[in-house]
Amino acid sequence: MVGVDGVALDSARFLTALLDSLTVGVLACDHTGRVVLFNRALSDVQGHPADRVPADYPGLVSGVLFDADGQPLAWDRTPLMRASRGESVDTDLITKVPGQQARTYSVTARPILGADGHPQGAVAVSTEVTAVRRVERFRGCHRAVEHALIAAGSVTEAAPRVLEAVGTALGWSATELFLVDELTGELGAVGHWSADGSEPDGFFGHTPIKGTGVTGRVWQTGEPVWIADLETAADLCTPYERTRLDICVGHGIHTVLAVPICDGGKSLGVLTCYASVPEVQEDLLTVLLDGVAAQIAVFLGLRHAEELSRQLARSQGDFLALVGHEMRTPLASIAAHASMLAEESHALDGESHQMITTIARNAGTLQSIVTTLLDLAGLESGTVPLDLGVVDIAAVVGEAVAAVRHAAVVPDLQFEVDLPHRAQIDGDVLRLRQVVDDLLSNAVKFSRAGGRVSVTLEERENAVALVIADAGIGIPDGERDRLFERFYRAGNVRHQGIAGSGLGLSRARLIVELHGGVIALTANSQAGTTVTVHLPCGKAR
Repeated sequence: MVGVDGVALDSARFLTALLDSLTVGVLACDHTGRVVLFNRALSDVQGHPADRVPADYPGLVSGVLFDADGQPLAWDRTPLMRASRGESVDTDLITKVPGQQARTYSVTARPILGADGHPQGAVAVSTEVTAVRRVERFRGCHRAVEHALIAAGSVTEAAPRVLEAVGTALGWSATELFLVDELTGELGAVGHWSADGSEPDGFFGHTPIKGTGVTGRVWQTGEPVWIADLETAADLCTPYERTRLDICVGHGIHTVLAVPICDGGKSLGVLTCYASVPEVQEDLLTVLLDGVAAQIAVFLGLRHAEELSRQLARSQGDFLALVGHEMRTPLASIAAHASMLAEESHALDGESHQMITTIARNAGTLQSIVTTLLDLAGLESGTVPLDLGVVDIAAVVGEAVAAVRHAAVVPDLQFEVDLPHRAQIDGDVLRLRQVVDDLLSNAVKFSRAGGRVSVTLEERENAVALVIADAGIGIPDGERDRLFERFYRAGNVRHQGIAGSGLGLSRARLIVELHGGVIALTANSQAGTTVTVHLPCGKAR
C-alpha cells in the first residue's frame, strides 16, 4: 500500500490500526463463513483477546445473541452469516451475557463481492443503541401507563399493568409501587410485578420506614435514590436496611432505583424498581422513571380533585336539602304572618308600620332565594323535569315584556320590541317564561332613568334568537362569564349597592341548556349589556 506522499505502508498493520481506531464494532468472515477479523471495539465488548480471532467464535457467542424481539439467534441467522450468503442486512441485535446488562446494537451487514460479482465474504458493523432503544421503549411505556390509568378507577387497580409496562421497558426483574394513605399518612405497597411471575417470600409488600432504606429515603426526601451495587452499598447500615438488603441480594437483585411520586411539594408515593444485573445509566433511567412517576402523580391529582368536587356537590346537596326541609316552612309562615300584619298596620304608628313592612319585604326576598335555590337543585338533578310541549316563544316574550313594562320602576324607561307574529319551538312554557322574566328583570334593574331596553326575537334556520339589550351600567371586562355562577355579582353592582341574589342568570343558563340552547353576555355597542339566547326548534332534553 502506498500513502498519499508516496511512502510505502504495511497494508495489514495499517488496516488493523484503522479498524482499532473505530468506536463501532467490526466483524468480517471469508467465503466459507469463518470469522477472520474483528476490531478492538468488538473485543472490548465481548471480552475476547484483541490480537487474535478466537478459533471457535460461533461457539463463544452461542446463547448470547438474540434478535430484536428477544428470541435466541442461531449463528447461521446472524446478520454476518446472512450477508455472507449475499443479503444486505440492517437490523437490531441484542446480547445477553449472564451477570451483565443486556445490550442492543444496530447492525449493518453487507456481502464482500469479488471481481466476478460473487460473495467472497461479508462484513458487519455494529453500533450500541441500548440507550436509544430504551428511550423508544419508554415512549410506548408512557402510552401503556396512560391507557392503564384511564381504564382503571384507581391507581391500585391500574398498578399491575403500570408496573408491567415499566418493568418491560426497563428490562428489569421487578417493580413495586407504594402510595401514601391519605388517612394515616403512612406509605404502603399497592402493587408489584416480577418478570418471571414469581412471588418471592418477604420481597414484595414490606412496610417502608420513613428515612430508612431505599424506598423510605425517597419518601422522606422526595429525591430519587440509585444503588448501583447492593452488595457494596455501605450506607445501608441500619438493622432494617441490612435485612432488606439481604432479602434483595438473596433474590439476585443487583441494582435498585426508586423515584418519588409528588404533586408539588407533597409526597404521594414511591416507584421502586429492581434489576438483577449491573446497571450504569443512572441519569437516563432516572429521567425515564420520573416521567412515569409524573403520569401517576397527575392521575392521583385529578382523582383527588374529582373526589373534592363530589364532596362539594354532596355538601351543596345537603345544604339545599337543609334549606328545603328546615327553612322553607318557617319562612312561609313568617312571610304569611308578616303580610297579614302589614295589611293591618294602618292603625299603628309610622315606625311600627315601617318595621312590619320591612319584615314582610325581607321575608319575601329570602323566600324567593330559597325557592330559586331549590328550583336550581331540582333542575340540575333531574328531579324536576321539563314539561315539554309546543311553545309560541313570540307570545311568551310579548307577555313578559308587557308585564315588566307595567311594573317598571325606572322613570321614563323606553322599550323597543321587535317580535314575529308567531314563532314555535318545543319547550317548557313556564321555564322559558322564567328565563325571559329573569333577563328582562336584569335589563330593567341596571338601566338608568330615561334609558332604553331593546327586545328582539328572530327566526333563524332551525332556531330562534332572543336578544335583550340595555343601556345600563354594563359589566366589567373579565366578569361576564362569571355572572352565570351561583351568587356571583359583578363588582360594579356590588359597589353601587343594587339588590339581588346572583341566582337569576344561573337559573336562566340552566334552563336554556336543558332546552339544548346557549346563552351569552356581550357588551352593548353604546353602553350596557346585551344578552343573546339561541334556542333550537328541536326537542329539549
